[in-house]
Amino acid sequence: MQVKTMLDILGASFYTGVPDSLLKPLCNYLMKEYGISKQHIIAANEGNAVALAAGYHMATGKIPCVYMQNSGEGNIINPVASLLNDKVYAIPCIFIVGWRGEPGVHDEPQHIYQGEVTVKLLEDMDIAVFVVDKTTTEVQLAEAMASFKPLLKKGKSVAFVVRKGALSADGIEISYQNDNQMLREEIISHITEVSGADVIVSTTGKASRELFEIRERNGQAHGTDFLTVGSMGHSSSVALGIALNQSARKVWCI
Repeated sequence: MQVKTMLDILGASFYTGVPDSLLKPLCNYLMKEYGISKQHIIAANEGNAVALAAGYHMATGKIPCVYMQNSGEGNIINPVASLLNDKVYAIPCIFIVGWRGEPGVHDEPQHIYQGEVTVKLLEDMDIAVFVVDKTTTEVQLAEAMASFKPLLKKGKSVAFVVRKGALSADGIEISYQNDNQMLREEIISHITEVSGADVIVSTTGKASRELFEIRERNGQAHGTDFLTVGSMGHSSSVALGIALNQSARKVWCI
């Protein structure tokens, strides 16, 4: 399904969230259409996105849309349960959730369990769920949205869980770049050259992959590296926990 078609059916006019590779067509469309603006804000984390969405609703009375990878569900539990819930402030929100680690679909280890509990976690938070896949038609999506509208009117939230490959944004390509001269991989390579036997803690994603690949390329051991596979946003705390308890060692955090 084309992203524009989906968003037209959902009818939101404000979007906030955390970028997700599975939701790349959505992220590219929002950047092309709105950039970073009053209509679209990339949040520091998923809980922050929920709070932004709540403020938007308070100011406008309109229903916001929060997008994220399913790994961010843990980050939204507190604001969803203690702020949005209809027993508290009854602030409605539409969630678009990328389903990494869906059961039966090969994925990386950090996504396996999260994928298993994705729908259950949302339902446990009293969020109604509709799953979008490659076969979902405009009519089916419109019917799901129609069934959700009474819930939203009551101050409840709803979620569209998106399977891999379900969305497309034909003809839209966004170049994400800045004016910085050094590349991440170059910086990591420099660190491996001078760190010796120091501990290196790297965050999930490309940073850990590149650290591993650089070590392999240089014929170096991996014994002093901790690759924080998953647990996005928490590598600095892992590094701090090590540094506080092994104060004689230098700890690098990438």
